[in-house]
Amino acid sequence: MKVSGCHGFENADQESEPKRMVHVKEVQCSEKPQKTRIQISGKLYCTFPLRDECPQDGGYSQKDEQHALAVAKKFSIPTKTIILDAIYDALLKVLPVDEASATSQVAKGNLKARLRMLTLYFHANRLQYLVVGSGNRSELAVGYFTKHGDGSVDILPLGNLVKSQVKELARFLGIPQEIIDKPPSAGLWLGQTDEGELGLSYDQLDCYLTTSKAPDSIKQKIELMITKSNHKRNPPPVPDF
Repeated sequence: MKVSGCHGFENADQESEPKRMVHVKEVQCSEKPQKTRIQISGKLYCTFPLRDECPQDGGYSQKDEQHALAVAKKFSIPTKTIILDAIYDALLKVLPVDEASATSQVAKGNLKARLRMLTLYFHANRLQYLVVGSGNRSELAVGYFTKHGDGSVDILPLGNLVKSQVKELARFLGIPQEIIDKPPSAGLWLGQTDEGELGLSYDQLDCYLTTSKAPDSIKQKIELMITKSNHKRNPPPVPDF
């Protein structure tokens, strides 16, 4: 189960107390004309990105939407849909995109994640909520999140749990096993999966993070990802004068 950003809301007035949390269901790229959708509720804003099944740059999966709605229903979370297709398409018309470039694919995927977050923060500001992230320790450790996207949140309640522990928590909460067993994916492009991008399994990553044990090749890969993503976990450096 990959919930790329279960988000609540920021307190727009920093002097006052945040009121409550809210729920968003975010759907990535459906068949035309719905490429990027977000569903918002009155309790907890929570994004549920869907796996890419569209022929081009991302897709909507009816099964994923059913799963997201099932989770919302289980916890009595009402939802509302916000479609971001036109905004995403308009940006791609004015931004330079090389369709054959792997970096352009990542840039377009990150654009979707950032559109999700700016939408969530708009409602956070409007409603004086905090934004609650669903990033876990495994993702955070190696920087597997979008800077200024799903990584831009106010609190991270799952931040100390590795992926396997998140699954244990999901089972404890009664999340359907079918959802727990789904290959984690941010749904940013066709066939995208977390483990495919990482180049290793979450089991390997979790084992190294919790025991410091891993084959040398896996250890080197993880340590390199940790080093390269330090800028994502730290505030921008400033001169010491």
